[in-house]
Amino acid sequence: MTDPLLRTCTRTQGNNEALKTGEVSPIGFGFDFEEVPVLVHGFRRMVRELAFDISEMALTTYLVAKAHGARFTAVPAFLVRGFHHGAILRAADRPLIPGELEGGRVGVNRGYTVTTGVWARAVLRDEYGVDLSKVTWVLSGDEHVAEYRPPGNVEPLGTDHTLEEALRQGRLDAVIGVPPQEGLVPLIDDPTEAGFTALRERGLYPINHLVVVKDELLAAHPDLGAQVFDAFARSKRLYTQRLLGGEIETPTAVDTMHRRVAELTGADPLPYGLEPNRHVLEELLRHAVDQRILERAGPLDELFAPGTRDLAG
Repeated sequence: MTDPLLRTCTRTQGNNEALKTGEVSPIGFGFDFEEVPVLVHGFRRMVRELAFDISEMALTTYLVAKAHGARFTAVPAFLVRGFHHGAILRAADRPLIPGELEGGRVGVNRGYTVTTGVWARAVLRDEYGVDLSKVTWVLSGDEHVAEYRPPGNVEPLGTDHTLEEALRQGRLDAVIGVPPQEGLVPLIDDPTEAGFTALRERGLYPINHLVVVKDELLAAHPDLGAQVFDAFARSKRLYTQRLLGGEIETPTAVDTMHRRVAELTGADPLPYGLEPNRHVLEELLRHAVDQRILERAGPLDELFAPGTRDLAG
């Protein structure tokens, strides 16, 4: 009997590449990959249309979707993580320190709930004491979860200019989540080192993306969650073995970050599983409540599919 093919959306990157090439194959099912050039469009299609059986998903998009009744559930395969000190940009000709954002306006690329925005605001609060309620957050787009309603200090940008244009014109004091470009510089000095300092001193290693599976499939196939986790974890282990063994000839910036994390922590730079990541997940839940993205934080374990909560990889 042929294993069923499950329609899957995930970005091709180091830790997933072996799944795309077939070097690592899942047990009990097969991947039918759909390539989505702009990954966030895949997130939106999953949230609004249940377009895939299995999908990569931004972490806070998942939290908001679950809070509004989404019919998919995560497995603890954390595909993307990194640091967000460099995500906050200011105009190069307008010196500014983080505390001066209070009373000002900060643009956010796309929606208020995007994961990069959540982590960047958390850095501003935790490391620089910024009162986030005293900042007006200006959005360039809408939310993936249409039912979500942001707090009162969030407003749309409008259509007559981009975030970058508004920043250059002085209508915004800073922006979060736009690509680096001429005339814009990081608000936080030496953001790469600031990120690694946060990892070294307080264990901050933010998660951005995980994997979700349709609830109807999880209900019909009780072992599916564990099988999905196993496939992603085996692919990731192959990647980290090659990365740390010096087998990747032309490392990307992400590869270099993973290697440095491993050197700093002496551990897996991409740990999968709930327990190795419980601290950072609970931290994100607290930030999501503080930033009025979630009304409350429920039990963390219930956000993950039965049969996957004790797995590690």
